[in-house]
Amino acid sequence: MDDTEFAAPSHEEVRTDVRALFLGAIRMTLEMLLEEEIRGLVGAGRWQQVAGRKDQRNGSYLRGLLTSMGHLEVAVPRTRSSGSAEAVLGRYKRRSEELDEAITSAYVQGVSTRKMGRVTRALMGEEVSRSTVSRVTKSLEEKVEGLRTQPLTQAFPYLYLDATFLDARWARTVQNVSALVAYGVGEDGHRHLLAVTLGGSESQDSWLELLRQLLERGLKGVRLVIADGHAGLAAAARQSLPEAQLQRCTVHLTRNVLAKAPWRLRGRLGKETSAVFEAPTPQDARKRLEALQAGLGRQVPEAMECLREGFPSATCFFSFPKVHWKRLRSTNGLERLHGEVKRRIRAVGAFPDRASAWRLITAVALEVTGIWDDRRYLDMALLTSNPDTTE
Repeated sequence: MDDTEFAAPSHEEVRTDVRALFLGAIRMTLEMLLEEEIRGLVGAGRWQQVAGRKDQRNGSYLRGLLTSMGHLEVAVPRTRSSGSAEAVLGRYKRRSEELDEAITSAYVQGVSTRKMGRVTRALMGEEVSRSTVSRVTKSLEEKVEGLRTQPLTQAFPYLYLDATFLDARWARTVQNVSALVAYGVGEDGHRHLLAVTLGGSESQDSWLELLRQLLERGLKGVRLVIADGHAGLAAAARQSLPEAQLQRCTVHLTRNVLAKAPWRLRGRLGKETSAVFEAPTPQDARKRLEALQAGLGRQVPEAMECLREGFPSATCFFSFPKVHWKRLRSTNGLERLHGEVKRRIRAVGAFPDRASAWRLITAVALEVTGIWDDRRYLDMALLTSNPDTTE
């Protein structure tokens, strides 16, 4: 028996082996997804003889892709007539989205394009050229600046406003600052991200500044502003858009109501409160509110007072087409956007300054909302063609 001592692998050897293992798993997963895509283009699996085949396979080619784990080459199958399987990787894409996000994040925190290559080599084993970094960051700057200055040429009958909070350096200390976000549903029926601004706090002045910028860019035709119950936001909306109704988010109002009730009653109270805003007519909503007050409401008078006070502003949506009600009652769309932005920037921690925070948040918001162009959100023709909003 060989009594030679066992030599433990070095940290670098373990790291290399683990990276190779993960790269192999990534390659295998991508090629399986590409195989499923080509199966749909051809209408049959590999070696299958079936009726109704739509195309024929035409071999494959190797395509390089740089990921956070390193560089890999993937076999991309082709067809004779329908081209290659491209939906999984994206046409002409040579880097994973997470790598571009990492480059963008590092750039807004002050890493120069010259140093970025060394950073990517240390993290992923391959250096990204300065020209590549410049293209990624230039695209970021153009998109951010475009959102800030783009003229608003169409009317936006529905305007959604909400804020989220994050840590950024302000006057040499890290503070919690507010990111104010606005998006609208235009006459084309699609959602559009309109503005992202940063303020020291969510105040009337900060919302006035955001709305002033939108009006200067051509914001018009706003008939309903959907927001939470923040007093400063409501005051700014009334001052800047006096012709628009202000719809209070029913989800936020319900949370406020439940906060004034004991835990044992919150489940039942939440269902009955939601039922008020899901009524088929405003008259039925009023009746459901009265029934709630006469029943369960007697046990939670503070909660009922909160609900009564918020009821008028939370039921403005009844004045609009019925098929729009569900999407006008709340700011859930913005809440989902805030959640995705926070998830993407969680690794950044505290931003070095407000400018870098604004750039990255805006870039992430633009990327997340990029899918909004794919389908119509609401049929805006109903605003003029169907005066009976309850049908």
